[in-house]
Amino acid sequence: MTIHLPDASGRLRAYEPRREPLALTSGTPFASRTVFSAAHVVADPYADVSPDSPAAVDWDATLAFRRRLWSHGLGVAEAMDTAQRGMGLDWAGAAELIRRSAAEAKAVGGRIACGVGTDQLAAGSPEEIRKAYEEQLAVVEEAGAQAILMASRALAATAKSPEDYLEIYGHLLRQAAEPVVLHWLGPMFDPALEGYWGSSDLDAATDVFLEVITAHPDKVDGVKISLLDAQREIDLRRRLPQGVRCYTGDDFNYPELIAGDEQGFSHALLGIFDPLGPLAAEAVRVLDTGDVKGFRELLDPTVELSRHLFQAPTRFYKTGVVFLAWLAGHQEHFTMVGGLQSARSLPHFAKAYELADGLGLFPDPELAETRMKTLLSLYGVTQ
Repeated sequence: MTIHLPDASGRLRAYEPRREPLALTSGTPFASRTVFSAAHVVADPYADVSPDSPAAVDWDATLAFRRRLWSHGLGVAEAMDTAQRGMGLDWAGAAELIRRSAAEAKAVGGRIACGVGTDQLAAGSPEEIRKAYEEQLAVVEEAGAQAILMASRALAATAKSPEDYLEIYGHLLRQAAEPVVLHWLGPMFDPALEGYWGSSDLDAATDVFLEVITAHPDKVDGVKISLLDAQREIDLRRRLPQGVRCYTGDDFNYPELIAGDEQGFSHALLGIFDPLGPLAAEAVRVLDTGDVKGFRELLDPTVELSRHLFQAPTRFYKTGVVFLAWLAGHQEHFTMVGGLQSARSLPHFAKAYELADGLGLFPDPELAETRMKTLLSLYGVTQ
């Protein structure tokens, strides 16, 4: 059996799909690394909504996907960028997602951390931004989840100096009930975050970021770095106070950053671990045995797929993530909140399918092939 896929030039070429998936099993949490998968949301395809409407979520399918991640030993990073925060999922939807997922995590014994931001606001005064953060922090803490303090578009638009960041983050860390994860999301993921921490000079911004952490090391469990710059992450990792973890958010260089070097390593909080969940979990279990070579042999081949999904404009990587979930049979449709299924091209989808199939990521390769052919037919491609 072959399938004809369009390449970047629009020409069709024959591809022979893999017949057997990669053999992977569920497993226990990891010993050597803390690993979170940021998880996508499943839209309700029958809801009569427009891209501007509040998100209509299929809660059963959304929670089922989280149970799958937990079954492989992964933690879930909830209501983050991967869940389309600020790109289809508003704060009301995110709050409901946090409550439902935290309850599900408690029921099944899964680890969960949830995003805290200011997306109630388009803009606001420093006091309004602080109150927005506080509102969201209260929701996460009341749900019994760990908090991830996300970067704020409103703060990026309002802050006039690094001191504004120091003041707001300092206030939030002082009142947080438990240590939080600080998330530095780069402008490649969200252009509205350009100049975060008070400067577009990343060296200067890093100094401010570290000043926040060193002033409150007992309230910072770790930091998530999403700048797609491996050396910058390593340099920052080596400057963190004792006991503060680095969670890589680098979807281009994660194998080497998780493996680490003689001076340390990164834990992980990654969007790419949504489609890679079982394979990533297997790799980390190999790393738990001290087998760095075996870990890299499993995870290095996935980087080409990740770089493809996260290619510029990087913020649209969510489309590829949900597309692969549909092909893999984790949801029954390829519809996204905010209509974001339209954000990537047919050649992009075709390449994502080919790379994921080559890795053996589809539990049912025949189903994935059938669904890929269905998509192709909708675009006018005949087999």
